[in-house]
Amino acid sequence: MNIGLIAHDAKKNLMQNFCVAYRGILSENTLYATGTTGRLIEEAANLNIHKFLAGHLGGEQQMCAQLEQNQIDLVIFLRDPQNPKSHEPDIHKVVMLCDIHNIPLATNVATAELLIKSLGRGDMEWREMYK
Repeated sequence: MNIGLIAHDAKKNLMQNFCVAYRGILSENTLYATGTTGRLIEEAANLNIHKFLAGHLGGEQQMCAQLEQNQIDLVIFLRDPQNPKSHEPDIHKVVMLCDIHNIPLATNVATAELLIKSLGRGDMEWREMYK
């Protein structure tokens, strides 16, 4: 499975901790992340990640291009709803594209854990048929 990882600045540490905790499951999949988030995850969890540009430099747009082609199977987007970003339209586009293509999306760590545990049990195999 192809997993997209995005985290706003205030959530990057949480994303690192999440990836360390679920390294076993994540390492069995192909990971994509916006630039800074990807680098931090690689350093903390020792995972191989295909890194796009930093989110504010177009990384979220690059992720959206993958979503538009239905090439990402699951997205974990730990966002900071209390501090709006200047690139807010890109955030909404990620959510919209996940809805259009039936791509499971977590925007908080509680939902991310449910999706990762589901992935670990093999419950996400339906994505292969959906594509």
